[in-house]
Amino acid sequence: MIPTAQTLSEIAFEHAPVGIVVTESRVIRACNPEFARMFGYRRDELVDESFAILYPSLEEFVRIRDVGVEPLRRANRYSDERIMARKDGALFWCRVRGHSLTRDDDPLRRAVWSFADLSDSRPILALTTRERQIVMHLGEGRTSKEIARALAISPRTVESYRARLLKKCRAANVAELLSHLSTMPG
Repeated sequence: MIPTAQTLSEIAFEHAPVGIVVTESRVIRACNPEFARMFGYRRDELVDESFAILYPSLEEFVRIRDVGVEPLRRANRYSDERIMARKDGALFWCRVRGHSLTRDDDPLRRAVWSFADLSDSRPILALTTRERQIVMHLGEGRTSKEIARALAISPRTVESYRARLLKKCRAANVAELLSHLSTMPG
């Protein structure tokens, strides 16, 4: 029997080595087994739940929406590396990539996302919510002014956070900081 395109799609979804999730207005409508396993849930516990349960804080859930909407509108793509929370509260780094199915209207109305667990290569360093936000933006190559605009804080405040992060990680510059946080050789 020759598999149909539908059958192959179902096989790909069910057995993908990365987490895949379909959302509607940031509510989980479907997810594959790897996505549920990654976050420590059963699939039925995630379906129809807000994505907010997967973030370290409600503030981060709200802020990441504002970061991701414009790239989805502009290029119908979004990707970043961020810290998420498992069911047991453990934090972990993951790579997130998204594609909107309703790009021109409301890019988050319906979207497909992939999640890759980076725990093995990127351990968690104790950072505050704001420090994690700053690191995420630095990792995307943004300047202090761009980060300040995105987070609605002053560039001087961004510089202060950057200096604290450099000291905390014993890094001489941002490249070394990011290298340290990603556990890559400096």
